[in-house]
Amino acid sequence: MRVALLVTHIRAEEKLILAAFNKRDISPDIILDRELNFDISQGSEQLAPSGSAWSAYDLIFERCVSTSRGMVALAVLNSWGVRSFNSFETAAICADKVRTSIALTQSGIPQPHTRVAFTPDSAMQAIEDVKYPAVLKPVTGSWGRLLARVHNRDSAEAILEHRQTLGDYNHHIYYVQEYVDKPGRDIRAFVVGDRTIAAIYRASNHWITNTARGGQATNCPVTEQLDEICVKAAEAVGGGILAIDLLEDAQGNFVVNEINHTMEFRNSSEPTGVDIAQETIDYVIEQIEVIA
Repeated sequence: MRVALLVTHIRAEEKLILAAFNKRDISPDIILDRELNFDISQGSEQLAPSGSAWSAYDLIFERCVSTSRGMVALAVLNSWGVRSFNSFETAAICADKVRTSIALTQSGIPQPHTRVAFTPDSAMQAIEDVKYPAVLKPVTGSWGRLLARVHNRDSAEAILEHRQTLGDYNHHIYYVQEYVDKPGRDIRAFVVGDRTIAAIYRASNHWITNTARGGQATNCPVTEQLDEICVKAAEAVGGGILAIDLLEDAQGNFVVNEINHTMEFRNSSEPTGVDIAQETIDYVIEQIEVIA
């Protein structure tokens, strides 16, 4: 079984993934995204930085920190018929909050009231349509960066003016959501294939609860209700190995906030008691064996 781990660098998660593969007597080749040099006019027989032909791999496990590098690599590799986790299509939906919202809507999965606009004037109308407080998010991005909660028109105008002066076209796509008054926490659930293997509460005094921003992780029981919505959300974006971020509304109902295709889990195995890396790799191996 030939597997390659495509990374920007080896973080805590990748160390756990490599250890999980090693427990199953598999030693993945490590390929650094900065060394990639695809001849996209040719096919999968060209050599990877490891010295092997890309076509020799049963699977590429993509764990790039850079979303753009990972996306381009998956697009090329999948076009050559090289299998990956996750697939390019799943990654492309998860990396774009607009596409994620569309997929959730099409599958009838509850999410916060969301609007998208393209100019400061139309964005202001979108904010007022979802009502204050509202949340402005970048269409792409992670770790809670560039989120803004606006409570009134003055603060909204200030944020929109700032966004409008930024050069990246993504900053000029205004993704607006209602603010869900969660109970000081949100939920990150880990879906592997067709089941939710674990979940954590992320609690913080700040309204942004990401563990990367200081949120504290504790075990969240995986109830039948939680498993059902998480698995459906994963299926909506194409399935695979995913982290589903959920909010609890005032009535205790779950709404899906975001879906992550290169999930971080180093802070989650200990509080849940679940070896997330091993569960993930065992699923990957099972899928390779099914195809073989």
